[in-house]
Amino acid sequence: MSKSQERRLARQVVVGRLLALEESGKLHSVHVRIAAEAAGVSTRTVWRWLAQGRAGQLTPTYRRGGFTLDDALWARLEALGGNVAELHRELDAAGEASPLAGRVPSLATMQRAVREHLRAGRVLQAAHPKRSPVSSDRYDRAVAELALPGTGGEMDRARPEAAAEHDGAVQEADSAPSTRPASPPVGVRLYVPGAHVVSTRHLGEVTEALAHTVAARGIVCVYGDPGHGKTVAVHRALRLMARRLPVHHALVAVKPALPQLRATLLAAFGLPIKALTSRTDAADRALIDALATPGVLVIDDVQRIAVPELDYLRLLVDAPTTQTALVLCGAGAERTLARAPALASRILTWQHTPRLEAAQVPAVLRSFHPLWHTASDEDLLHADEICAHGNFRTWAKITSHMYAALDRRPVDLVGRALLTWACSRLGPTTT
Repeated sequence: MSKSQERRLARQVVVGRLLALEESGKLHSVHVRIAAEAAGVSTRTVWRWLAQGRAGQLTPTYRRGGFTLDDALWARLEALGGNVAELHRELDAAGEASPLAGRVPSLATMQRAVREHLRAGRVLQAAHPKRSPVSSDRYDRAVAELALPGTGGEMDRARPEAAAEHDGAVQEADSAPSTRPASPPVGVRLYVPGAHVVSTRHLGEVTEALAHTVAARGIVCVYGDPGHGKTVAVHRALRLMARRLPVHHALVAVKPALPQLRATLLAAFGLPIKALTSRTDAADRALIDALATPGVLVIDDVQRIAVPELDYLRLLVDAPTTQTALVLCGAGAERTLARAPALASRILTWQHTPRLEAAQVPAVLRSFHPLWHTASDEDLLHADEICAHGNFRTWAKITSHMYAALDRRPVDLVGRALLTWACSRLGPTTT
């Protein structure tokens, strides 16, 4: 079956089912949204199909004798990024070798035909070539070699994909190391080219907790001490979840007032902040409507939010139409939420992220970065006892200092003396 035949069949099935629901009085906009996702078209297209179906038209129609694009021409149009003019030039230049030899229509006719196909629900999956990025190792090394004032901050803004370690990594000694370089979108920026995120038991626990909570459209709280990997575990777990649901991230300020929190939530859902911030009722209705769509809302550093604002958050998620799961994350989040019992009582899952156990340190660090392959277990356990204390964020900082030292003096060995020096760079209270 060709793609066009599949699309026509999908349209017939979708329109037939929607008309049956409408006849029984059960049709709602959510049915149209689900049908649009299943058919791979916009909700506007499905509404147009439905209007045409009410008039008895269940299949797309074209002008009699008019030009249409077959599957081969449509595939070529997709390969050209949807550029109809370029496709017309190719067909015209090919002459007799063209699939439309001797009958190439005008550019206006071809553009009109493409518009008719799109209105009929045909999907144009145009390919947009991307510029190859500079490798993160090469970029980080250049920044370090230049050593210009302010390059750290410039690197953070200009190269979000540069090699870095994160808000405490996910850890597990008996897991195989991931082959993906550590470049999560959140956390502490470090100069550690070649570092990897380690898949762990704790990551699996967070993923399981989030999967259950999202399926139940409930609330989950991920808590633990700073540097234990809460934020990174949440982000990685959301990426590993099989279901592709929209994820919205709310970046809250310190002790935000209610208007600030409302604006933050509007921004998380991509709603117009300026138009709604000064209109409380309209903003609340917009947020309730946004929460009615299945998805995930992540609020990190929830410990920054005061009790009255947490109660406002409870009122939003208490709306009977809410279908969005809520993920609350932060160091000390459990203590903050304990002061807001109304919201705390509605939390379905409490997920704790513990520190790295001492017995896991050697294996986890060797999975995290190759430079630890030559270090002895005794030296690593000694550094963990006197400095890191199972905090992976601290270990990531030590790795950064060790990498820089070995890069300057490749003959140095990863021993206790070098480890002690790296720990001393973290401040007088950590040694």
